[in-house]
Amino acid sequence: MNSTRTVPGTQAVARAAALLRLVTAAGTDGVGVAELAHRAELTRSTAHRLLSALRAEGLVDRNDADGRWLPGPELYLMGTVAAARYDVTELARGIVRSLAARTEESAFLSVRRGDETVCLVREDGSFPIRSFVLSEGVRFPLGVASAGLAMLAFLPDGEIDAYLARHPDLAGAHGESHGEAALRTRVRETRDRGFAVNPGLIVHGSFGLGAAVFNATGRPEWALSLTGVEFRFGPDRLPMLGRTLLAHAHQLSGMLAASGR
Repeated sequence: MNSTRTVPGTQAVARAAALLRLVTAAGTDGVGVAELAHRAELTRSTAHRLLSALRAEGLVDRNDADGRWLPGPELYLMGTVAAARYDVTELARGIVRSLAARTEESAFLSVRRGDETVCLVREDGSFPIRSFVLSEGVRFPLGVASAGLAMLAFLPDGEIDAYLARHPDLAGAHGESHGEAALRTRVRETRDRGFAVNPGLIVHGSFGLGAAVFNATGRPEWALSLTGVEFRFGPDRLPMLGRTLLAHAHQLSGMLAASGR
């Protein structure tokens, strides 16, 4: 038995944390309580009670004009303190900007947080038609979207097995292309190729490439990725995009290792 389940208040903390993640993922647009309750698998009254408690602590805020919930000021203050230890965006931003400039596509940096990836940085390239599947704060499970597939693929086999055992519902939530057998096939292909390819599996016609970025001990803790419209990721450009992506990921891995991360 997981001993944390016996700690008083554990369920309430987990529910509140889930709501905080959902609110921050919505960014400055905010999100309504009904949507939050649905996505957190809570009753509306429970979601509202927890959000009200978080608001009292300054962790979330509510736009009284439309009722949508937004990140609160205390999150910013906490984030500035945590950034000194965890933030890599300033170190990585130039690499992401270079990747967008070289490929003309939208480029991203994502970080692994447990069984999810979180987008930290987005830089748009010069090509005028863009994909908006990914932006700062958006989360996906590992194996879903190119960044998460790149990180999953370069974990040890035992960790991949454990992850898939923990998440048998990926196909139900994200389509049959994210079932265990299909994911294992894409993991093998990613390892062989060196980078992940997402051929419109999240949004039809929106393609993505992802390359793992490794920490000083060789673990895939971040990923660089590219997204764009399908015809920009055809066989005439895919090898060049892959080489450019891998080169930038290798450069960033070296920079992070040198900084002790």
